[in-house]
Amino acid sequence: MSRLAIKICGLSTPETVGAAVSAGASHIGFVHFTKSPRHVEADQIRGLAAHAPAHIERVAVVVDPTDEMLGELVGAGALTALQLHGKESPQRVAAIRARFGLPVWKAIAVKTRADIDSASAYVGAADLLLFDAKTPDGAALPGGMGLRFDWTLLRGLAIPAPWGLSGGLSSDNVVEAICISGARLIDISSGVESAPGIKSVDKIMAFCKAVSAC
Repeated sequence: MSRLAIKICGLSTPETVGAAVSAGASHIGFVHFTKSPRHVEADQIRGLAAHAPAHIERVAVVVDPTDEMLGELVGAGALTALQLHGKESPQRVAAIRARFGLPVWKAIAVKTRADIDSASAYVGAADLLLFDAKTPDGAALPGGMGLRFDWTLLRGLAIPAPWGLSGGLSSDNVVEAICISGARLIDISSGVESAPGIKSVDKIMAFCKAVSAC
């Protein structure tokens, strides 16, 4: 990527979609997972995506999705990528990519260096790896909990695929996160919220401004 890419995830209103676009986000994300406070239905995603210009990437975040669910999401024609945030195997990721014809991101839950190393199994199956903080055992959500991992685990690694960083980011720490990890794509959700599932226009603007300073 020629510049730092920013994905504002978990958007659910036209106002916050507009704020993300105006602030300079390159990607917007919509969560389709009923357990999440950021969940939006397929028809809502189509309507929200219509508020973004064509050059903005539009990503649906799903967790262990069925083909039926993906067909409903992709059939609306509003998406440019799928983000898999569950326990999908490399084989399942590759099958989704082949069947639905969209770039596929695979979230990798990280706590230790071994977790990062395990991502190599997805090289060639996924178009992008997203390193996110591992949530506690038994947690209802696989992400979006404001947790972070040790960014130094990524320092200097030659990862043989495009990748991004997520988990516990905010306008206060994102510059540090980029400097330590070397990430070229930054993905944020809870760090730009005033309450779970409620995005803050001011926080979105502040976050994108911080990233643009890198």
